[in-house]
Amino acid sequence: MPIRNYALEISADEYRHRCELLLGHVQQGALNGVVLFDPDYIYYYSGFYFIPTERPMAFVMNSKGDVGLFVPRLEVEHAKSQTVVNRVDHYIEYPHNPHPMHGLVEMLKDMGIEGEIMADHDGYPWLFGYRGPALSELLSVQVSNARAFVEDQMMVKSEAELRLIQESCVWGNLAHTLLQRYTRPGLTETEVTQRACNEATSAMLDAIGPVYRGQSPYYSGALATYRGQIGRNGSMPHSHGNNIVFHAGDTLVTGAGSAVWGYLSELERTMFIGQPNDEQKRLFDHMVALQDLALDAIKPGVLCSEVDRTVRAYYEEHDLMDHWKHHVGHTVGIRYHEGPFLDIGDDTKILPGMVFTVEPGLYSPKWGGFRHSDTVVVTQDGVYMMTYYPRDLESLIIPA
Repeated sequence: MPIRNYALEISADEYRHRCELLLGHVQQGALNGVVLFDPDYIYYYSGFYFIPTERPMAFVMNSKGDVGLFVPRLEVEHAKSQTVVNRVDHYIEYPHNPHPMHGLVEMLKDMGIEGEIMADHDGYPWLFGYRGPALSELLSVQVSNARAFVEDQMMVKSEAELRLIQESCVWGNLAHTLLQRYTRPGLTETEVTQRACNEATSAMLDAIGPVYRGQSPYYSGALATYRGQIGRNGSMPHSHGNNIVFHAGDTLVTGAGSAVWGYLSELERTMFIGQPNDEQKRLFDHMVALQDLALDAIKPGVLCSEVDRTVRAYYEEHDLMDHWKHHVGHTVGIRYHEGPFLDIGDDTKILPGMVFTVEPGLYSPKWGGFRHSDTVVVTQDGVYMMTYYPRDLESLIIPA
């Protein structure tokens, strides 16, 4: 394994730079501050990773650049130990008297955040049984939506983010290798998946354990799974694991990745147990051609919609629309689905540093699903494949 000359984390300087860009947007709009409740946004700007519950938490910044976190008492030490933010205000508990939102209002007043502000929600969202008033009900504020700016900022990945996503690809690749190695007729997806995930995660912790953090709500460690996409069930791209038994002749669709300091990647492959028949080969070949077409179409300056439109033309030309179910792909990073999307409804201009999954699929009620997914980063003249698992048919046939 190559020696790494970089840290497997986002530096304090990068978090500060992200906050500076957010501050610039606040000041440009002549706003008095910003309040963010989304846990992914809070993590993105502060480095504070937490489990969201009914207890409100918020990231706040005033127009001078002063930053603070608002958390329940049980998170105070956690927030102070994980974040680059100096100010951490807290409330006792939720539900409690007074309501936590009154404490947030006092914090905002103290920081001069009144009048016109930005927020991702007008108050903490009603999650996990939470109920509470809107910010605009308690404080004299006019709230504009912060989400578009934040999502735009998150779209283009920094060098540090790309390194974490590339590291995620490494361990997803190992997990997928083990998944394919252990899959055999007569075994169940549960036992194969569990064995592959456990062994890949153990290897990852042996290699980078002292500097590793998962920091993701979706999964920890290295992951490789079938998620129920076995045989005919593979025609449902978002099916769930059902302890299905493998049989000769099955078409298999996989999913693999790993969580590294909150960043994710996506690797998916179509495999077969035993030699595929002519129809399985035909659909596999079309699927690879669709993915190749999409990869060639992704370039800086091209609209996301144009990539999907180019790929859909292939479906139509080869009479494959009956097997179509979804767009070409999406960006990935802190969340396993981020925007923009490679869809005819998304006219976002593709930029260097965006990281996409590229995964046009074909779905047959009789033969199952046919989908490769690779994680790619947009470069100055095209894409660089961050995932590197074999894509050819012979490499993906499991002995029957």
